Amino acid sequence: MKRLPKTCPSCGDVLSVRTMHCAKCETTIEGDYALPLLMRLKEEDQAFVCDFVRCSGSLKEMAQKMGLSYPTVRNRLDDIIASMNQLDVK
Repeated sequence: MKRLPKTCPSCGDVLSVRTMHCAKCETTIEGDYALPLLMRLKEEDQAFVCDFVRCSGSLKEMAQKMGLSYPTVRNRLDDIIASMNQLDVK
């Protein structure tokens, strides 16, 4: 399956969703919609957030699952939070 592009290949600006289509009933919706904040994260950061939620927000469980130390996982989460804060400003 193709990955959803998030940035313009020409200028690097953030892309928006312009058209959505239902394959079942053939309905098409057009407009200019911003991607949700979590979708604008890098794919590996999205996966981390999903795993974090599946672990009920337990960094200890995340560290065990990832085979990393607690401080390393905490730093990774802090980096993702910083990315989210930066993306939210734009």
